Amino acid sequence: MKGNMDNQYVIGVDVGGTKVAYGLFNAGHKLVDRLQHPTDNAANGPQFSDTLINNIKKLMQKYNLTFEQLDGVGIGMPSFINRETGHIFMTSAMPKIKDFSMLEYVQSRLPTRIVLDNDANAATLAEHRHGAGRGKKHMVYIVVGTGFGSGIIINNEVFSGSYGGAGECGHMLMTPNDGHMCGCENAGCFMSYISGRTLPERVEHGLRNGAKSVLNPKTVDGRQLLKAYNNDDGLAQELIKQMANSIALCVYNVYQMLNIDTYVFGGGLTALGDALFTPMREAFDRFNHVPFPVHFKLAELKEDMGIIGAAEYIFSI
Repeated sequence: MKGNMDNQYVIGVDVGGTKVAYGLFNAGHKLVDRLQHPTDNAANGPQFSDTLINNIKKLMQKYNLTFEQLDGVGIGMPSFINRETGHIFMTSAMPKIKDFSMLEYVQSRLPTRIVLDNDANAATLAEHRHGAGRGKKHMVYIVVGTGFGSGIIINNEVFSGSYGGAGECGHMLMTPNDGHMCGCENAGCFMSYISGRTLPERVEHGLRNGAKSVLNPKTVDGRQLLKAYNNDDGLAQELIKQMANSIALCVYNVYQMLNIDTYVFGGGLTALGDALFTPMREAFDRFNHVPFPVHFKLAELKEDMGIIGAAEYIFSI
């Protein structure tokens, strides 16, 4: 039962492959404060959940908030989740968080409403309501960052599928059993060719195969990749071209399946800009032979997208 909404707050938690962000929102949906810390990729389900719980309490204590003043906590996890039960089947970025009833665990330790969903779904909801997808009845959000995945809006609602796993385009297979192994326990999925997480492995593979490059697999990130690309580094150019073609192929397949006309792109690797998106668009247009407009947009909400979307799950209830 909700109390006086003027005094109610909501916390949104965005869990990514490299960082965890927490946002405290007031009843007017305004972000009051945020905190973040690096993701512990080696933690198991209970260990990671305890970290979330402690930081949620820390954020509340900073503002002397009681649980009577907290309307709920929304959590976006980079996991395959049954949204109805809150059971996590697997988490490719954190392989020890699998077969874990996270919603039950957190709910038993925090006396407030908890909603747990996939992080891409949370970001999708945020962009649809407050960002580049405003006014679109149907939309696909695609995150290109540490991971690679998507969320789907159909008839103005997040579409989760039968078991809560809809939108995991990153784990659709591109080259089955041939390619880099992913945390989804398959080799050759789209994420293994596109995500920042596998970039060091792809750089190392190129160097082993004779490529000359300034890229160092131990330190490479999106900024270094773009700098090398702009300096005509052959391996950097090949990797970005490969990413562009892979994303275009994935989006084209999604378009053929769902016939949705709007694709919003977010995540850290969107900073590659025209180097990535110009060849990606060109590749998509080569695949597509149907003369209807298909819109590619960049996400508008930037780093707070995930916490906004997670909080929206509570505001929606």
